[in-house]
Amino acid sequence: MSGVGHYDVIVMGGGPGGYIAGERLAHAGLKVLVAEAQALGGTCLNVGCIPTKSLLNGAKLYAHALYGEKFGVTATGVSYDWGAMQAWKTTTVDTLVGGVGAMLKRLKCEVVTGHATLIGPGEVEVDGTRHTSEHVIIATGSEPVMPAFPGTQGNPKVIDSTGMLAVEQVPQRLAVIGGGVIGVEFASLFAALGSQVTVIEMMDEICPFMDADVAAALRKGIEGDVTFHLGSTVTAVDDATVVFTARNGEEQRVEADLVLMAVGRRPLVSGWGAEEAGLDVSRFGVVVDDQMRTNLPNVWAVGDVTGRSLLAHAAYRMGEIASAHIIDTAAATKAGQVMRWHTIPWAVYSLPEAAGVGLTQAQASERYGEILTATVPLALSGRFVAENGVKAPGLVKVVADAATRTVRGVHMLGTYAPETIWGAVAALETELSIDDLRQVVFPHPTVSEGIREAVWAVRG
Repeated sequence: MSGVGHYDVIVMGGGPGGYIAGERLAHAGLKVLVAEAQALGGTCLNVGCIPTKSLLNGAKLYAHALYGEKFGVTATGVSYDWGAMQAWKTTTVDTLVGGVGAMLKRLKCEVVTGHATLIGPGEVEVDGTRHTSEHVIIATGSEPVMPAFPGTQGNPKVIDSTGMLAVEQVPQRLAVIGGGVIGVEFASLFAALGSQVTVIEMMDEICPFMDADVAAALRKGIEGDVTFHLGSTVTAVDDATVVFTARNGEEQRVEADLVLMAVGRRPLVSGWGAEEAGLDVSRFGVVVDDQMRTNLPNVWAVGDVTGRSLLAHAAYRMGEIASAHIIDTAAATKAGQVMRWHTIPWAVYSLPEAAGVGLTQAQASERYGEILTATVPLALSGRFVAENGVKAPGLVKVVADAATRTVRGVHMLGTYAPETIWGAVAALETELSIDDLRQVVFPHPTVSEGIREAVWAVRG
């Protein structure tokens, strides 16, 4: 061990939650150290959100070029270049990673590359160098889950999402184990590029966090050659053949060229001193309150490591809340700076896209008993029809409790859904009622008008 540096705050991890905390704290004039073992930006920026969206954008452009005739645009000799798509992905990632580093440098936030270990409150070691601080923020992120099915260990044809982003060529046949966000986005990506894709999901529907109507519509609307086996349990992998027990109890096999293990991610809670430091860790992740405090004094945790919401934008907000309380806890408390878990939106960037926030119809019924709900097709939006046609998959569903008519959930399927859902988030944050939302003026023509149509369709 060598050297000792003292800081106001040490941030363990440079992913979305960590680097946004570093930015906010340094902007307030605090002396901050961000320790990142690999590259700034974490999973999201390097091997998650950004690279997948870069490749999906290429796949969507390719699909649009192939099927543009009905819009009066005919392209001949349409093809895609996987190598060029990968190069665009790399350029995008490098640009954004560089931007994060430049921002932290401009704010005089010190960044060190190395493995950080929590020694205890106010004490962190980075590759043998001991540092002290008034506060520590843990932002160690998450890792892919790789179940040990027979035939998966050491099998080069079974890869996780990180490996899928780096494949040298598009597989002709792709088997995807897991029908969550990661599995659905990769299935959509490669199906759009011509792969024959099979998705094997143990639950009765894909993306079980979604409202059931939206999940079913998304599954049916995904473009390309995609087959779903729902309610099915994988038992083994033989080379690139997946063996599973189908819903009816029969054993089935899917032959593929490559197998993507996409059963989710889990908080990274080991290997950095959590247990040794006495941190409270449950089976879900590091335990925090709504201000992101852990059980240790002046030790905070944000992002995936908490297990509360494994989404980059949730990590951003957690980092901001922890930072606000470190900077001035009295002011942060007065301003209501707490994590409101029920207003974290989700988004899936498949073809078609989907997004939502709040309670599903089933959850609202369980919590409130009597509810109000309405579902309308996005074909009621002039822009949606102009850009997609009336038969394209798209809908908006609104859920409210009957007693107060307060909006409790908004769920969307179709073009621009992820870009539009923030308005529904604001409605839930401010607890608008169906009647309040009816008074909001939506710009025309926009896909967002689907929300207006849905609230006016509510009866009761």
